[in-house]
Amino acid sequence: MLYACDAPRGSIAHYTYTVRAVYNHDPQAFTQGLQYVDGTLFESTGRYGQSTLREVALESGDIIRKVSLANYFFGEGMTVIDATIYQLTWQSGICLVYDRETFEEQARFIYDTVGWGLTDNGTHLIMSDGSNRLYYRDPGTFAITRTVSVTLRGAPLTQLNELEYINGTIFANIWQTDLIALIDPASGKVTGLADLTGLLESYAATHGTNVLNGIAYNSETGRLLVTGKLWPNLFEIELIEQTISSGQNPHL
Repeated sequence: MLYACDAPRGSIAHYTYTVRAVYNHDPQAFTQGLQYVDGTLFESTGRYGQSTLREVALESGDIIRKVSLANYFFGEGMTVIDATIYQLTWQSGICLVYDRETFEEQARFIYDTVGWGLTDNGTHLIMSDGSNRLYYRDPGTFAITRTVSVTLRGAPLTQLNELEYINGTIFANIWQTDLIALIDPASGKVTGLADLTGLLESYAATHGTNVLNGIAYNSETGRLLVTGKLWPNLFEIELIEQTISSGQNPHL
């Protein structure tokens, strides 16, 4: 798969997609975070009184195990580093830390912003808060080690939501759109845009579904696993680079 950071400097790659597999997904899951690790799918869901951390069987969509958050927490982004799971909350300013094998809470970290998306590069946590900023944090203390401002063609790109770090590129859902931004983690520049318009509608769109949100990476196939809030399906997709002519006007 070609990633946008491989594109010539100054250019932006544009991608469409091909669906390779369709899986069941809990239509009651307000998906906020998604990660596929060692053949296991982890998911964080939101909404007050409904937020969970769960392990899900990929092919069936069945919930293998889950823990419910306290009613005053609104679950947000989630990531896994080794034996530890980190889960953000929206407005509480608290990151919940769990043991990966038992789902037992191990610690809590406090932060000053709202919590949206969370991923990691194996060394640092990378967090979004709905602005154009990405925060690199120490996984042992949650202290900010650096901040990167994300820009698209020189302008700040906000509404960065669920994140996934894949082979040196940060993938970010742009909230309330069908777009995923591919971001250079060093410069913060958007180097690619993937347009997933029509993904759910082509299959089983139902009344009450919400926006695209949730990006995981299947390293075995080299494909993305994507879903949305209250979606009845999770899709395994392959990104396909498009040629954009000078007369075309991409979404962004």
